[in-house]
Amino acid sequence: MSIWRVLLSIFFPPLAVLDKGCGSILIVFILWICGWVPGVIAALVILNNPER
Repeated sequence: MSIWRVLLSIFFPPLAVLDKGCGSILIVFILWICGWVPGVIAALVILNNPER
């Protein structure tokens, strides 16, 4: 996980998980609309997952 991905996940979380698949983008986008903090946390968790 690069520093650019972390910064992107803080400022606009759906763009940070763009290459992780449609489901991840949708989940992060919905959480981001509900609140900034849940979207950032979800993006960081998805980016930190080594399996994907």
